[in-house]
Amino acid sequence: MNKSNRLSDLKKNVAPYEEIDMKSSVRQLINTLLPLALLWYGAYLSLSVSYWLTLPITIIAGGFLVRTFIIFHDCCHQSFFKSRLANEILGTITGVLTLCPYQQWKNTHSIHHATSSNLDKRGVGDMWLLTIDEYMAASAWTKFVYRMYRNPFMMLVIGPIYIFLVAYRFNRKDARRKERISTYVTNVALVGLYGLLIWAIGWQAFLLVQLPIFFVSGMLGIWLFYVQHQFEHSYFEHDEEWEYVNAAVEGSSYYKLPKILQWITGNIGFHHVHHLSPKVPNYNLEKAHEATPPLQKATTITIRTSLKSLRFRLWDERSKTFISFKELKEVKEVQRKPTVGHNPSPLPSVQAK
Repeated sequence: MNKSNRLSDLKKNVAPYEEIDMKSSVRQLINTLLPLALLWYGAYLSLSVSYWLTLPITIIAGGFLVRTFIIFHDCCHQSFFKSRLANEILGTITGVLTLCPYQQWKNTHSIHHATSSNLDKRGVGDMWLLTIDEYMAASAWTKFVYRMYRNPFMMLVIGPIYIFLVAYRFNRKDARRKERISTYVTNVALVGLYGLLIWAIGWQAFLLVQLPIFFVSGMLGIWLFYVQHQFEHSYFEHDEEWEYVNAAVEGSSYYKLPKILQWITGNIGFHHVHHLSPKVPNYNLEKAHEATPPLQKATTITIRTSLKSLRFRLWDERSKTFISFKELKEVKEVQRKPTVGHNPSPLPSVQAK
């Protein structure tokens, strides 16, 4: 089966699940935003009792903020409401709650979908990734920055601060007028919302409630985005070999989560289905997965197995897998060994352990 036929067949199988169900969308809106507001208020009230009571409430609220982000995410794909305007309005509102400018995020995320797993089209809407050869040829400064970037602490703790509080507050250099206005509107709305809350409850109470919610949701968001593309034996190819279907089904994982976490993360664990057909609303992703046997062959990872990805640093183009920096040392040692009697072999591949 050629590429176009394969894509056509899979698209045909999931097409029925692209249908937007207004009742499901409205229901999800209510069972997400209302609990988020109540949990935020409950966390504030609990401050007068004990901060040890506040923290668990903020952790749960952080989960609901991740669920809010999934609604925002669907709005960016025009898959939450049938009306484009309704998606833009709700996307802007949920973008304020999640600190993401609607138009900016929508545009970069569209590029991510169009170029995911393409080694020749990296750099917009994705995680910074270097191949072994690229890393070996990089300057000392680039290697240092890359090592810092791929460090779990930098990614999961410093990352949310930089991405959500700093990077998203500014427009991209090539941003068009609509995108720039969207960023300005989001920033002004944030100042207004946070200013109102600080006026109402004081800055100390505001920070005690909002900061843990921000960190929980920010770390979970970055982790989900990271792990669903950075898994052992993922799919990365150069442009001439790259295929959309392979990038979707083989380059995106099925993150099998416990049902409560699957619900709170809006089924985004079915990431392979989402990348194949971004028009499928989040509440239909599992149905599409179950109804399409080829999609069930996608790489399945669990919470336990996904932790292995924390040591993945570089992509090995020869073995088609990720390796750690420790394994890179083994590659260098093998490369340094003199070869007697025949021409030097190319850089060997190292299987991730």
